[in-house]
Amino acid sequence: MNDVFDKMRKDAGPIGRHARASHGYFAFPKLEGELGPHMTFRGKEVLVWSLNNYLGLANHPEIRKVDAQAAKDWGLAYPMGARMMSGHTKYHEQLEDQLSEFMQKEDTFLLNYGYQGCMSCIDAMLGRHDVLVFDSECHACMMDGARLHAGKRFMFQHNDMESLDKQLEHAKKVTEQTGGGILVMTEGVFGMAGDQGKLKEIAERKKKYNFRLFVDDAHGFGQMGEHGRGTGDEQGVQDQIDVYFGTFAKSMASIGAFISGPEDVIMYMRYNMRSQTFAKSLPMPIVIGAMKRLEMMRTMPELKEKLWEITRALQGGLRKDGLDIGATNSCVTPVYMKGNIPEATNVVLDLRENHGIFCSIVVYPVVPKDTILLRLIPTAVHTLEDVRRTVESFKTVKKKLEAGEYKAESIANV
Repeated sequence: MNDVFDKMRKDAGPIGRHARASHGYFAFPKLEGELGPHMTFRGKEVLVWSLNNYLGLANHPEIRKVDAQAAKDWGLAYPMGARMMSGHTKYHEQLEDQLSEFMQKEDTFLLNYGYQGCMSCIDAMLGRHDVLVFDSECHACMMDGARLHAGKRFMFQHNDMESLDKQLEHAKKVTEQTGGGILVMTEGVFGMAGDQGKLKEIAERKKKYNFRLFVDDAHGFGQMGEHGRGTGDEQGVQDQIDVYFGTFAKSMASIGAFISGPEDVIMYMRYNMRSQTFAKSLPMPIVIGAMKRLEMMRTMPELKEKLWEITRALQGGLRKDGLDIGATNSCVTPVYMKGNIPEATNVVLDLRENHGIFCSIVVYPVVPKDTILLRLIPTAVHTLEDVRRTVESFKTVKKKLEAGEYKAESIANV
């Protein structure tokens, strides 16, 4: 008989295999100081491009004031219990009503966490006779939700409408036999590459294939559409999104999430999402703080305008200097380079130690082998000087990488 731990000791997984060398630097780094573009890493100030703080609300003085007062008034424990049992308040309902109005949907249900909430939402929507059709680059929470589905599921190639048509034909044939329905699942903005999901083209197929559309818009909520209403609004198909998922963890710089959609569907979710039925509801300071954040999103367009000013300057500067930022048409700014994992770590080491630039590193298996992805997240609190400095630094490391100066047999020793 084997010990259940044996497999963990023999194989740490594709990312974990580098844990001993990378922990605390390339993985699980400690950024310290006030949240913002300039923080401290290992005792040195760095310019940070890794925080999903799109609108700069994380440390906005009005937000800090409301958060602090709510914590003082309510503490972190109230309300206790799951919403269904003892954790329900008029403030939770008030926030849901405000989100419904903002998202132009009939009803909204607050979720205590984004990842588990999204996964649980997919699980609740689908029965064993239903068919799920989803984009190949959907976020991990959506993929895990797909794994929970006991029925058929078909994956279409990323943003490929010909592939979608093919999978919808398969799905249609299955549901004609099972009597189930079809759910198409995609993202508003894909968080790694930054390209928008083709929501308009997908919605155009609803009549032919008779499916419902679920959109995870974690990276679109707050940065896309009028007042940050999201990618559906940006593309003019908000009314075609049947269930809209948004998170507080990005533009709102908080924690928690929500789903918006038809009243009867959302009511069903309230009573059938296991992650909400059996888990504690959002604490009151989070709820009160979320209402303030939503108010600022609606009434302070200058935050989104500044975000896009920085985004255009950053993406334009990188492109002008010959850096590959792929097909992004959102604020998410990936920079692609060619190199293996050891080279990738040396690039990041140089950026952090010699240029004072901190950004996220993404390597295989998240991206193809010999591809380095350095993801930059612009925010409304970055400056044009931050952009200039970053573009110059990236131009320098790209030249060094192409010249072979980062070649190594193993990942950087830190």
